[in-house]
Amino acid sequence: MTDRRATTLARATAVTAAACAAVLATALPSSAINSYNATPAPERTEVGALIATWDNDDDPATPDRVDWVCSGTMIDGNTFLTAAHCTTDWPDNVKFYVSLDQDVQAGLDAAAASHPGDPAAQAAAVGVQGTAHTDPAYPGPASNPHDIAVIDLPAQQLKARWNFTPATLPTADQFGALGPQGLNATDWFVAGYGTQEAVNGPGGQTHPGGGVRMKAPVSFNALNNSWIRLGMTAPQGNGGACYGDSGGPNFAVIGGKNILAATTITGDTPCYATNVTYRLDTPSARSFLSPFVALP
Repeated sequence: MTDRRATTLARATAVTAAACAAVLATALPSSAINSYNATPAPERTEVGALIATWDNDDDPATPDRVDWVCSGTMIDGNTFLTAAHCTTDWPDNVKFYVSLDQDVQAGLDAAAASHPGDPAAQAAAVGVQGTAHTDPAYPGPASNPHDIAVIDLPAQQLKARWNFTPATLPTADQFGALGPQGLNATDWFVAGYGTQEAVNGPGGQTHPGGGVRMKAPVSFNALNNSWIRLGMTAPQGNGGACYGDSGGPNFAVIGGKNILAATTITGDTPCYATNVTYRLDTPSARSFLSPFVALP
């Protein structure tokens, strides 16, 4: 695998390099998903951003950093699905929040102005705090890394702040049963808050934008035991995922319904060609999810 698509500049100072990647070009306009063939996704109310607070100075009693770090999806009234690499390799005092706002970066910017020097208050202004549960088998082998996690959230607090309809999970081996012809005939799209494809500039490549919920069409490429590989190439009318889209949803439209097929994990480094996503219809994924959500 070439990268894991967690963010960002903030996390790069706090966690291992294996879970980090690009530095954001923060002077550019905020956007998400690749810039080509992508549109805003205000209707995708079940898709949210994972926010973290943590400490990286000599006073661990209070957090001094806050940022959105990944994407994810509500799969019932209180369970937010994301990637395991988004919830691991943090300082011990990390706290996770989930926001279902359309523009999380703007919310964090406003909260920073309202609560200067108080990352906990900034995070609470934008999101609802929850408890992370990471697949204990993570990190597994490349064939099945168990790269899956959930954030358990207080349902009433979520309901008081946002209206959303949880995503529909797939049935067991739903995508294996479709076969190559069915998979190729299916419409697919990705959603998330991540950055745009690589831009060349002084000092090398950067990945601008991030923090706004977007969506883009993708196309089926290949099915593996734990992975669905989705094409992101522009000439085929596709967009795609990039850094910060980790843990976010990849939907298959089956029978007129959006089925949450897989979560974004990795892909090509410049974010132009392939989104490598973790299947949710496998025994492994279903076994992890079963204590948290009713499976179809």
